[in-house]
Amino acid sequence: MREGWRWFGPSDPVTLDHARQAGATDIVSALHHVPPGVAWTRAEVEARRAIIEDTAQGRTPLRWSVVESIPVADVIKREGGAAREAIEVWIASLEAVAAAGPRIVCYNFMPVLDWTRTDLDWPLPTGATALRFDQRRFAAFDLHVLKRPGAEADYSEAQRTEASKVADGFSDDEVVALIRTVLAGLPGGTTQGLSLDEFREHLAAYAAIDAARLRANLIAFLQAVVPVAQALGVRLTLHPDDPPRPLFGLPRVASTRADFDALFAAVPAPANGLCFCTGSLGVRPDNDLPAMAAHFVKRIYFTHLRATRRDADQLGFQEADHLDGDVDMPAVLAVLLAENRRRSDETRIVLRPDHGHRMLADLESDNIVNPGYTAAGRMKGLGELRGILRALDRLPDDALAAYH
Repeated sequence: MREGWRWFGPSDPVTLDHARQAGATDIVSALHHVPPGVAWTRAEVEARRAIIEDTAQGRTPLRWSVVESIPVADVIKREGGAAREAIEVWIASLEAVAAAGPRIVCYNFMPVLDWTRTDLDWPLPTGATALRFDQRRFAAFDLHVLKRPGAEADYSEAQRTEASKVADGFSDDEVVALIRTVLAGLPGGTTQGLSLDEFREHLAAYAAIDAARLRANLIAFLQAVVPVAQALGVRLTLHPDDPPRPLFGLPRVASTRADFDALFAAVPAPANGLCFCTGSLGVRPDNDLPAMAAHFVKRIYFTHLRATRRDADQLGFQEADHLDGDVDMPAVLAVLLAENRRRSDETRIVLRPDHGHRMLADLESDNIVNPGYTAAGRMKGLGELRGILRALDRLPDDALAAYH
């Protein structure tokens, strides 16, 4: 499989040489400096490709294989096919990408917020830190900091009682930090940091949009962009919701096998694909990851490989070591590797390690601009994944199929 590494561009403190030293061959990047809703130009995409691929003498070559992400404008999520101008802007960016070379494009359809956490530096017993979603802190934020109208209906009496206790223990500094964490503009520039009032305004704009409406809007978007991608030879990959369930009363429609079945049935063209994120999907205990990988394997062109470990309540979770969470990672890798053997070099699945722990020298650095994307933790994750893949690759096809 093609081993990828997410790189946030020239301002990323984790450099392309760090990616080389980790052993990656493929770069996952985007024009993070371009605001959502603004068309990428071919010149800008070519400039980014040149930085990545025009290798200095003596350096290991890299290739820009995956664009992650071309942000989907919020108006598209709210209005679907009626947001024609915004869809045309997205298509213009897609055409610029195709002209420059990358053939896989990742995107998500989460309303207002991208992936959501309550802690960005949760201390681990090893001394490292991890990203974490604490359901109790989230409920306390929703009920007592944001004070979202109608939020009480989303929580049980026990959860509301616990949230009150947690909120009573917040210091002023903790409230400020929690607002910043939950409403942060997250890595990739697909969302912008919001104030509480701005966030309330965004939530109000979705008041009449339920899951059926959001799904219809996503399908309308796909019906517009997938034929273009198909003609350009580009494969689109939808990233699952993270966490894979509604938050703040906002619907989410890319969380389960049934969700993706509906999307692929509505828009069956091969260019309509899936970014198989084991961390996001693995947060739901009812998602059987090896079975889902086998079911969708023909649609999987790109994969985020990370593991999450659920709390006892099955709602909270933390980022675990890549081989030590609730995901049966070897079984998932066996599915992907078996499929990969059937593909040509240009269509092989690109994997990347995701959301590594903050550890080693990264603990001593104040220059952590992309939480979850420090160098050492991801290098550790990629090394673990590579070891499993090397072992699985020794198995013949029939043994590989039996493994999962």
